[in-house]
Amino acid sequence: MLHAIGWDAFGLPAENAAIQHGEPPRRWTERNIETMRGQLQRLGLSYDWQREVTTCDPAYYRWNQWFFLRMLERGIAYRARRFLNWCEGCLTVLANEQVHAGRCWRCGSRVSRRDFEQWFLRITDYAESLLEDLDRLEGWPEKVRTMQWNWIGRSEGARVLFPIEGSNEAIEVFTTRLDTIYGATAIALALEHPAAERLVRGTPAEAEVLGFVRSELARSLEDRFADAARKAGAPTGRYCINPFSGERIPVWVVNFVLAEVGTGAIMSVPALDERDFAFAREHRLPIRPVVRPPDAPPFHGESLQGAFTEEGVLHDSGPYSGLASAEARRQMLADAAARGFGSAQVTYRLKDWGISRQRYWGTPIPALHCGRCGIVPVPEEELPVLLPDEAPLTGAGGSPLARVPGFVRARCPSCGGEASRDTDTMDTFVDSCWYYFRYADPANGNAPFDWQQVRPWFPVDLYIGGIEHATMHLIYTRFWTKVMRDLELVDLDEPVRGLFTQGMVIKDGAKMSKSRGNVVDPDDMIERYGADTTRLFSLFAAPPERDLEWSEAGVEGCFRFLSRVWRLFERVREKLPPHGAPPPERPWPQEAVALRKKTHRTIQRVTEDLGPRMHLNTAVAAVMELSNTLAPLAERGELEPTTAWAVREALEALAKLLSPMAPHVAEELWEGLGGASLVASESWPEPDAALLEEESVTVVVQVDGRLRGQLVLPRGSAEQDAVEAARRDRKVAAHLDGKSIQRVVYVPDRLLNLVTR
Repeated sequence: MLHAIGWDAFGLPAENAAIQHGEPPRRWTERNIETMRGQLQRLGLSYDWQREVTTCDPAYYRWNQWFFLRMLERGIAYRARRFLNWCEGCLTVLANEQVHAGRCWRCGSRVSRRDFEQWFLRITDYAESLLEDLDRLEGWPEKVRTMQWNWIGRSEGARVLFPIEGSNEAIEVFTTRLDTIYGATAIALALEHPAAERLVRGTPAEAEVLGFVRSELARSLEDRFADAARKAGAPTGRYCINPFSGERIPVWVVNFVLAEVGTGAIMSVPALDERDFAFAREHRLPIRPVVRPPDAPPFHGESLQGAFTEEGVLHDSGPYSGLASAEARRQMLADAAARGFGSAQVTYRLKDWGISRQRYWGTPIPALHCGRCGIVPVPEEELPVLLPDEAPLTGAGGSPLARVPGFVRARCPSCGGEASRDTDTMDTFVDSCWYYFRYADPANGNAPFDWQQVRPWFPVDLYIGGIEHATMHLIYTRFWTKVMRDLELVDLDEPVRGLFTQGMVIKDGAKMSKSRGNVVDPDDMIERYGADTTRLFSLFAAPPERDLEWSEAGVEGCFRFLSRVWRLFERVREKLPPHGAPPPERPWPQEAVALRKKTHRTIQRVTEDLGPRMHLNTAVAAVMELSNTLAPLAERGELEPTTAWAVREALEALAKLLSPMAPHVAEELWEGLGGASLVASESWPEPDAALLEEESVTVVVQVDGRLRGQLVLPRGSAEQDAVEAARRDRKVAAHLDGKSIQRVVYVPDRLLNLVTR
């Protein structure tokens, strides 16, 4: 097992904290890492500190820049102008994946839309592969796979061109319901659609439309797309021609179409879409039903109380009337392709990953802007492009690096003329896309990693991470691995075989976070309760897949448990045989046998819970139960030799089982029991199979093949004893009353079937 440690040290929290405290982010971050390193070591966490990785170290982020240059060469990295998500709190651009319910994933501020020129990575080139390979991730939770499937959002449909009246241009629409096209009564453009401004330029509608666009873009996405939000729009005064019917259709700019979904333009079919229905009612647009349920009469628009969104049979659809929806789509698509205004198309909800951030504390983007040569990559031999030690951090927005002349000024490597460095930094998810590859080769100065050295560790058998990253980090890292495969750096398609999603730590009703001010100081906990209590509570308070509610009472309970274990050991240690002594050769009393069985069943349970089950809290509970069994024996004045031997066996098992949970107490126990080496270096205990067998079993009883009861019998009971026990059982006896047993079918320890006929 590789248990490495990494510091995801770039990003907004450190920069914002530095602004707040008037201190450079590097100094602030390095001091925090030093503090946290000491805290983790005091807690006794078993990290391999020789594999420590820090993302703000130039030796690490140099390779972020190297990857960027390789992607730029292949056209995976590119620069474009787009309307993007802008966080009003963090004052930076966000990727779609980082907007949750219209708010920033990190600070919770409202997100609006602004026009920017940014760097993107073509994750959409890998959309189909990301979808197909989800089926191979059988070790991932189904919920995470479903979330990724929905986020990537594959849609099969048709691309249709609607010619703009009085123009040589056309508006391209993507639709999954081509069968409804005769019911289109408007073309609706997203606020950011490039044709919106062009259509109204110099027309009477220009002022109204552009004013509407500006006001709506200033609103948060959450407000615009809430279920109860008004479906607002502004008419452009321009028309498109329905290529199937030849009808003139008005063009509107609306607030409920997203530019990045499909083509950013839809054909509004109010009779068959609830959102379009609300828009048509709001603005008194025609509602024209063109699909009805089979065997139902045609609808009339004025009688509809809502949209009919199902498939059915077409009517009022020209030559396609009477066809079922699926057949109509097939014929319409063939006709559109033959006439040159439509074609089949697959689209994705997933959009290219915008990686530019307008903040200082991140990986500098290794690109130069030359007035003569355009965008020029930084030569590889000049990597890393170092962050300046300091930058004016005002929190006022814009890239702080743009205000550092010594950083910005550069020479173009192509023409030798003056150039300026790109002043944006990379999204910090770039740092975390590939870090675990670096763990296996952390000191490599010639490459991100040596695949021959790293290969034995991949794909990762068990990866633990929060489900909140299902549509962020866990998609990005899969994409990054596929890019590395295409760059011939690795020979695998997927980086992680098994995924376990753990819960959050909750305190005062919210996720524990420095930004919320509800953190618990580990140093304080160690000072008050010790490291082992802190560790034990974190394991015991909740199953690892669920949120853990921090509780002082729970911490104190774990402290009392460890104190009881130590007092138990102190009372009994002088009564025990020496370490390594063989078991006594004499009859074993029932209490000694019972204790040995409890010990070995505990070993089996903890082994299973710490292994494939990942039930860490029940593993702690099992150890607590074993200590409770030992407690009465510790109170005795003397112990019979076999019982004393069984107590020593139980205490040694207890020390070993406690070692992963409470290592410091476990080592003290082990040394006190006479162990010469560290308990952590001992072999894990193996349960004795003979002591795991239950003394009694549950036998199912049938009468004439029908279940009539259950019996608890001694293991290995003879058939005659089982039949007699069945006759004495009230429920079974009621079904044997007045009948004679003709035949008995008996499967020892499992089944008894009494045949009466």
